[in-house]
Amino acid sequence: MSEVLSPDKTLDATSTIGVNKARGSFKKLFILAMLAGAFIAFAAQGSTLAAVNLMEDPNTFGLGKVITGLIFTPGIVFVIIAGAELFTGNSLMLVALFDKKITFKELIRAWIIVYLGNLVGSIFVALLVFKSGQLAGDGALIAQRTILTANSKVNLSFSKAVILGILCNWLVCVGIWMSFASTSHVGKILSVALPIMLFVISGFEHSVANMYYIPAGILAKSNPDFVNALIAGHPQMNIDLTNLTWAGFFAKNLLPVTIGNIIGGGFCVAGAYWLSYRGK
Repeated sequence: MSEVLSPDKTLDATSTIGVNKARGSFKKLFILAMLAGAFIAFAAQGSTLAAVNLMEDPNTFGLGKVITGLIFTPGIVFVIIAGAELFTGNSLMLVALFDKKITFKELIRAWIIVYLGNLVGSIFVALLVFKSGQLAGDGALIAQRTILTANSKVNLSFSKAVILGILCNWLVCVGIWMSFASTSHVGKILSVALPIMLFVISGFEHSVANMYYIPAGILAKSNPDFVNALIAGHPQMNIDLTNLTWAGFFAKNLLPVTIGNIIGGGFCVAGAYWLSYRGK
């Protein structure tokens, strides 16, 4: 029979999970992290494809966001149920650090391995999608939406990217926290589904998702036909792709969003619950 753990028992479970992650071998963490990056990338490309026509029309833009949220959600579900290492969810490892069950060095080691694995898995899928010719579909409308999405992300101000990262991983880690509280697959799926849908619909920034979105946009930008189609299809927009580069990806989005994700998951969720049940 399935059960739902109380918040204090969920805190204990989260701490134990954090220890196991911190003590994982490089090979295990890196391979599982590549899988997680790929799962999130599949979700990102699928959600782009599903809502591409809706996102072009202001009258259906809201519906497009809902569809995007629905189709993106399985990516996190795959991570939880199939088993993979996702950097954003691993912000909850701070519980084990606060409990003094792992060292700061062990935490950073695990975070770096998983972060790099997520990056490799995400970019690999982005490259495969680009090489597959999928972006040329619908008269290159998919490529246009891919470029526009990526370009909007690399043109956020640093502070806005941090804040959107905080809001995103606050929700993501609430979902993962609730999945730790459930002992059934159905319970875990329902736990993560609603928070994930909400962050996507709200337009918050997820560092691992952006490891697909922005590289996919950079690759699409490298095709002059896609860029010309974008300009021709959006004559009312003053499209500047100057920041849509690999340097722009890391400096203008990934860095601030990662900082925000750590704050959102590590302190607004892990820290808040730890202080509630362990703090003096």
